[in-house]
Amino acid sequence: MKQITDCTVLRNGVQMPWLGLGVYKTQDGEEVIRAVTTAISLGYRSVDTAAMYGNEEGVGQAVRESGLTREDIFVTTKVWNSDQGYETTLQAFEASRRRLGFDYIDLYLVHWPVRGKYIETWKALEKLYKEGYVRAIGVSNFQIHHLQDIIKECEVKPMVNQVEYHPFLTQKELHQYCESQQIQLEAWSPLMRGELLNHPTVTDMAGKYGKTPAQIVLRWDLQHEVVTIPKSVREERIRENSGIFDFELTPEDMLRLDGLNQNRRIGPDPDNFNF
Repeated sequence: MKQITDCTVLRNGVQMPWLGLGVYKTQDGEEVIRAVTTAISLGYRSVDTAAMYGNEEGVGQAVRESGLTREDIFVTTKVWNSDQGYETTLQAFEASRRRLGFDYIDLYLVHWPVRGKYIETWKALEKLYKEGYVRAIGVSNFQIHHLQDIIKECEVKPMVNQVEYHPFLTQKELHQYCESQQIQLEAWSPLMRGELLNHPTVTDMAGKYGKTPAQIVLRWDLQHEVVTIPKSVREERIRENSGIFDFELTPEDMLRLDGLNQNRRIGPDPDNFNF
């Protein structure tokens, strides 16, 4: 994890960058095109979108117009809850693929574990994976028992689990389970929508390392071997968020940040969510 292009290797051998740009709540069209174009120009090689975000078209356009080959950019998208089920997931995937304008998608995720549907949804992802339309498949917001359901019922294990993850929600048991199953953990909302950035422990470390609070938290992700996808539309923030490869937190400081855990979410609880 010494440079922005460094990758983790998923269980099937596919390389996934440790750092990506999140585009949740980024408007389609000019705003998302500008954000993705800026990120790519700064060295980012991964973009995380979703059907629900409504900006796949702009993401695809920015990637196609980047001057890089399609293989150079790792693109993630997700099937939304209302589209879950076997046939409807296959249809939703094709719609996403067409909006993006790609022949294939690098990583396709089940956005939430919709009760009674996520097993059939996963079987659709397996079909897409086996047919070569996606290079890797995974889930988002899945707890241990959801993952166990899939592993028990299906042929291909999830390769990624994207969850809310930050020093106030360390999810250690889930993280350990994912590691035991070779499932790469990925953090959404790694900065807790900015709420973490004024915490005294974080600001103290920022001063110690000569870094910003955001860089401290994102580096903590990496050193826990968690892929991270901070969202921003501002060039200075996108640049700042990438400045995490030229320093390392000490083991003591990693433990200090771990100690901030409150099991506190800013997003929905996957076990108590009105899907």
